[in-house]
Amino acid sequence: MKKILLKDIAQHAGVSTALVSYVLNGLAEEKQVNKVTAARIRKSAKQLNYRPNQIAQSLKTSKTNTIGLVVADIKYRYSTAITSVIESEAKKNNYTVIYGSSNEDLGKFEDLINIFVNRRVDGLILIPVENSQRQIKLLQKNDIPFVLIDRIFPEIATNFIALDNYKAAYDATEHLIQCGHQRIAIVNYRSSLYNLQERNRGYVNALRDNRIKLNRAYMLEIDRLNAMEEVNSSIDKILAMAEPCDAIFFTTATLALHGLSYLNEKGLKVPDDISVFSFDESEAFKLFYCPVTHSVQPYGEMGTMAVQSLVGVIESQKNVKQQITFDARMINGKSCHEK
Repeated sequence: MKKILLKDIAQHAGVSTALVSYVLNGLAEEKQVNKVTAARIRKSAKQLNYRPNQIAQSLKTSKTNTIGLVVADIKYRYSTAITSVIESEAKKNNYTVIYGSSNEDLGKFEDLINIFVNRRVDGLILIPVENSQRQIKLLQKNDIPFVLIDRIFPEIATNFIALDNYKAAYDATEHLIQCGHQRIAIVNYRSSLYNLQERNRGYVNALRDNRIKLNRAYMLEIDRLNAMEEVNSSIDKILAMAEPCDAIFFTTATLALHGLSYLNEKGLKVPDDISVFSFDESEAFKLFYCPVTHSVQPYGEMGTMAVQSLVGVIESQKNVKQQITFDARMINGKSCHEK
């Protein structure tokens, strides 16, 4: 098959090769190319099935039409769901996504960002890891377009797309209270990440607003690297108390899966013996005998908005702060027993 060159498009459209170059390299407006002429050139390129040399084009325009995406852990349902949405929306905007997983490791997070920047991506969509503020500030200092998604640092003014974690946790706790529970435990990761701290705050304030005394012994913190064993031992601890908990709020789907598995192993029935609420969803919930009540994050809207926000920054070349927060919605299963 003959390779289509700019001069072929110029001949087909009846214009100069220079005009074709301006239009196809995104310089039509800057070079004041007539809109009708620009449209004719694009139509000719499409009719001739023109395939640009992306590397050569990027050298001319300083654009690669690529977005770097760093997720926390590709094994998380959130990561896989959000990646799929981001890839789809980026394609609609003529961008390609290259991505990597930090596996919750700060060093790997920084390495991925450096690799993407060295590959001259036009911008970054980041799910940051714990203690990565320095890297975020470095991106700002170097005027590299980026958007944080899911996790934010409130002390750093950045573009972000996030969930209202406080409200989601507050609503989850209040749902358990409305089901008649007073002794509600919360199982969360031991972390300084803002989104997880907000889930703790929502839990605490929901108890306070419903005049239920906070029992710190019901607030369980789990080490991410030893999650299964610590979830098991924590459940043993709260069930052996003089006043054992009658409901558990798991702040992630992974923690909920560990907890449900262990409750099943102990022969405890959900919700007859104990109620369970999961902050997020998991495909594995479908295998559990009892439909699990859980909150759902709007992956589609968040991923779409992350791309649109980043593309807006890239193409306008203006660092306008866009900070968007979404609400979770609740899926009412049968794992929260009404007393």
